[in-house]
Amino acid sequence: MIKFAVIFLYLFLIFSVSVVFKKFNDDSKEIVRKIIHIGIGPLIPIAQFLKIDQNSALIFTGIVSIIVLINYTYKLFPTIEDVERKSYGTIFYCLSLFILIWLFWDKDPYALIAGFFVMTFGDGLAGLIGKSFNSKNWIIFKQKKSLFGTLTMFLTSLIVVCSIGYAQQKNVNLNYFAIAFLATFLEQFSVLGIDNFIVPISSALCFNFLLN
Repeated sequence: MIKFAVIFLYLFLIFSVSVVFKKFNDDSKEIVRKIIHIGIGPLIPIAQFLKIDQNSALIFTGIVSIIVLINYTYKLFPTIEDVERKSYGTIFYCLSLFILIWLFWDKDPYALIAGFFVMTFGDGLAGLIGKSFNSKNWIIFKQKKSLFGTLTMFLTSLIVVCSIGYAQQKNVNLNYFAIAFLATFLEQFSVLGIDNFIVPISSALCFNFLLN
């Protein structure tokens, strides 16, 4: 019970920060979503540290996914879905996390964390930097992408996989660059928020395959 109290407390903290930020920055809808997007990232290593078992993690993530799906339909918590474009990103976010937990919770937690962090930190920071600074941009499937955002995605993904890979194997190799490049390439295809699914799943699978 204490373990899940810690998880709920952390989630409450993240959502509280986002609500307070929105109160004082009502025009920054995308930033509010990114606070949640990035903030949830550390939840996985926290749960691993607390030694929460795989079935409990799957049940918890499944319940959250159902709540997110209901919220997408009825907008009970508009902060989560308050975005300027049509997107199923939050649904894909939860679905990808559920699959990652199912595949790697016990088998390869490093791959799970790597894939999830590439999405939460890489994709999240790319969105923030890309919208905050002007740079060369292009359109892919009606989605605007920028040079600064793309570089942020690559560098953040590289830092993530290098850090986690080194923690696991105590070395650095070219496979880390390949994973970061793949994640950056897939993030370009963000129509309807599908990148929240294909980026973490592909990154985790490649991390598991190339490093193990």
